[in-house]
Amino acid sequence: MGQINSGVDKEGWTYRRIMEHLGIPDRHRLKVWMKKYKQLGEFGLMDQRGRREEYVDQDRYVKKLKRENSMLKKCLKIWMREVQPISMRRSSK
Repeated sequence: MGQINSGVDKEGWTYRRIMEHLGIPDRHRLKVWMKKYKQLGEFGLMDQRGRREEYVDQDRYVKKLKRENSMLKKCLKIWMREVQPISMRRSSK
């Protein structure tokens, strides 16, 4: 889409030519997609249906995953401390 978007501005592509080239029947839909692309880049063209807003904001989502990852690492350390003495007792029998 980036090539076509720049083509509209620089190479004289018309909406009609783009629609014919890509097989898009709805001129309004093409304009909406181009507007989203100009505002947000490729991220603007991603399908957002069914996504919760917290997942749309990538920075917030990455921070959430990092927090979860940190918590899981802490839980794993605690679990390993509890399990290790049990396995050592079994191996000494």
